[in-house]
Amino acid sequence: MGKGTIGILTGSLRRDSYSKKVALCLSELLGARFSAAFLELSDLPIYNQDLDNETDLPPAWGRLRREVKAADAVLFVTPEYNRSMPPVLKNALDIASRPMTENAWKGKPGAVVSLSPGGIGGFGANHHLRQSAACLGIHMMQQPEAYIGGIAGLVDADGGFDDKTRDFLRTFAAAFEAWIDRLTPQTS
Repeated sequence: MGKGTIGILTGSLRRDSYSKKVALCLSELLGARFSAAFLELSDLPIYNQDLDNETDLPPAWGRLRREVKAADAVLFVTPEYNRSMPPVLKNALDIASRPMTENAWKGKPGAVVSLSPGGIGGFGANHHLRQSAACLGIHMMQQPEAYIGGIAGLVDADGGFDDKTRDFLRTFAAAFEAWIDRLTPQTS
C-alpha cells in the first residue's frame, strides 16, 4: 500500500503564525504511512461565480481543486477571527466545492485544530468550520476535540512546544490517522 497524503490548510496567512507552527508539528508527528501536503491559500482570489468558467478561472483555484482532490484526507489548523473561521478558510472551502457536481471535499476524512491566545481555544472557529464541512461532505473527526487556548505560552522562540502540548498533538495525530484508516478502504 502506498503512502497516503494529508492536505493541511492553515487559517492564518501570517508568516510566523501559531497555526503554522502547530500544523508543522502535527505534520512531523504523522506516522510513516502518511505524508503532509501544505495547501497554499494566500494566492486565492475571493470566490466569484462569474470567474468559474474555462476562460476566466483563476489558476490558483484550479490548483487548489486538484490538490484537495489528490489528498486522502484534510486537516485544518486555524485561529479564531471574530468568533468564526478566518475568511481564507471559508474562501478555500467555497472554491474547492465548486462546481457542486465536482465538490473536491466530498467524502474526505477531516479534522480541525483551533487555537487562540485566549482561554477558549478558538471554539467558534472550530464549530463554524465543522458546520461548513458537514454541508460539503467532509467527514470530520469528532474526538479528540482540539481547542488550544493560551497558545502564545506554549511555543518557544524556535517554534517548539512544551512536552504536554506535544504529547496532546501526538495523541491527536494518532487519532486522526485511525480516523482516516476507518473511513478509507485499505488496498494492497
